[in-house]
Amino acid sequence: MYKNPNRFIEIIDLGKQAYQPTWDLQEQKLKEIVTIKRQNRDLTDLKPTPNYFYFVEHPPVITLGKSGLPKHLLLTEIQLKEKGIAFFKTNRGGDITFHGPGQIVGYPILDLENFFTDIHRYLRLLEEMIILTLDEFGLKGSRSDGETGVWLDVGTPFARKICALGVKASRWVTMHGFALNVNTDLSYFDYIIPCGIQGKGVTSLQKELKREVSIEEVKPILKKHFKTLFEAQF
Repeated sequence: MYKNPNRFIEIIDLGKQAYQPTWDLQEQKLKEIVTIKRQNRDLTDLKPTPNYFYFVEHPPVITLGKSGLPKHLLLTEIQLKEKGIAFFKTNRGGDITFHGPGQIVGYPILDLENFFTDIHRYLRLLEEMIILTLDEFGLKGSRSDGETGVWLDVGTPFARKICALGVKASRWVTMHGFALNVNTDLSYFDYIIPCGIQGKGVTSLQKELKREVSIEEVKPILKKHFKTLFEAQF
């Protein structure tokens, strides 16, 4: 851990952007931060490492995590093209998920040495950010044992996932992140076994509240809780 950690996080809203350039941007920022950390090993006056938090809304794309199983994709390559859905095998944790319009995707690129060196705690705080955000909309989100992400009605036959999480870390620098369904077209999830979990549904703020919710209404709430939980500065 650094003697004077940098807890300032630059918030960047990418708007609507395809998956590949956004992934490339994350890789670039991660490498830049790791390079600084390596250089700091030979310095007494350490250079602070930056932190970033990207918001983005992707066109339809299915991504498979490094521990995911190809059989959890229920479409052929030809069917993906016919439906206009991109597909990527990624280096994040987790199984398979969908990103698309009406969904808030967040990619924190953090040097965890500026905060704490605990990946488990990092994931739990991301979940807590979502749970606190849902609470402001009158929804009770919760965790499901052994299943990363945020759910509604856990422990009942009606359990359904509203937010997926999947991250990667290198030298305590994070990438990838979370995907919160706001006004997402949930029919896309019929083309996968979401997160490789059989028999549980997927939901969105729109479906639960029975009204369209502006993603611009949700982002400030996410940022507020992220700032508090991570004791960060914006």
